[in-house]
Amino acid sequence: MTNIKVLGTGCTNCKTTLKLIQDAANAAGVEVELEKIEEMPEIMSYGIMSTPGVVVDGEVVHSGGIPSKDSINEWIKGNNGGCCSGDSSSSGCCG
Repeated sequence: MTNIKVLGTGCTNCKTTLKLIQDAANAAGVEVELEKIEEMPEIMSYGIMSTPGVVVDGEVVHSGGIPSKDSINEWIKGNNGGCCSGDSSSSGCCG
């Protein structure tokens, strides 16, 4: 089962990201372990400087802004590509 963590302190974008991931998993009929991480020390431990951040099976795949539905669908299928789907120039998770 894919473990997906949404990192963020509870802002609207973080809540939206969590809902989009859950909705995509439900639509695909895929069971995921979805976690919401709101504690700053834990968020910072992933090197996330801009939220929401998304971690799939221990790998940061997105940082900053609401991810695209296409990206979410790839994560659900387990094809995270080994790199961020967001703006890798500022997120630090692909560098």
